[in-house]
Amino acid sequence: MPSPDPATPPPIHIDNPADPRLADYANLKDAVLRDEEFRGVRGRFIAESELVVRTLIDSPFSVHSVLIEASCLDRLADAFARLPAATPVFTAPRRVLESVTGFAFHRGVLACGSRGEPTDWRKVAAGARLLVIAERIANADNIGAIFRNTACLAGTDAAVLLTPECCDPFYRKALRVSIGHCLRLPFATIDGWPGSLADLHAAGFVSVALTPGKGSVDLHNWAANARNDPQRLALLVGAEGPGLSPETLGDAKERVRIPMAQGADSLNVATALAVVLSRVQR
Repeated sequence: MPSPDPATPPPIHIDNPADPRLADYANLKDAVLRDEEFRGVRGRFIAESELVVRTLIDSPFSVHSVLIEASCLDRLADAFARLPAATPVFTAPRRVLESVTGFAFHRGVLACGSRGEPTDWRKVAAGARLLVIAERIANADNIGAIFRNTACLAGTDAAVLLTPECCDPFYRKALRVSIGHCLRLPFATIDGWPGSLADLHAAGFVSVALTPGKGSVDLHNWAANARNDPQRLALLVGAEGPGLSPETLGDAKERVRIPMAQGADSLNVATALAVVLSRVQR
């Protein structure tokens, strides 16, 4: 979190959509840009909405700039006072904001953050009591909800690991759905998957595949034992439809299913994770 700066400069008003100072916010719906953001290959990311921008300002991540509708300035003045003096706050009328970003701008504020260097997944795992490992989850809503559910139900002892095929947590929509928890919760991309499960097992984690498939045990019976077990847990969740890969299911130490009504197929992956976390943390 940056130190408050008593010499915070006034906002910079911009009337020209072509102003180069707004380049980080230009054409946010562009297909090439969105693909790069999805894959996490850009050094900067965009935070959208008041709550997410506030979280970014108070996070360890650097804020490159802020872009805000003039009518929202007073509402975020306290947060902007915590920005370093060198961080520009740009303000513009809505017509300019919509022209720059390429979409109907109704959330009031955007900020551009710097993601910094990636963290090694082994370091992330070493500091966690509980891991959520997302395999091949490309849906931004599900990634955002996984972070939100993990932060809310597992707390500060948890972390998230993602296989390389997953949507990047800094992707604008994923970050918004997480309501900023992607900026709070430790995470990293795990390589060598699923062979790297062996390293987690060696570090004391019990890997638990969440699957309605054969060989899985009832959540209620499993959770009763897990809550009394001091071992560290790694909960494995897979993409909608295919679920976890056969290789991951084969390497997992345990398999757990959520009892459902007759005829039901499966729950949304983020919802299923929330159910399991709520049972484990009781």
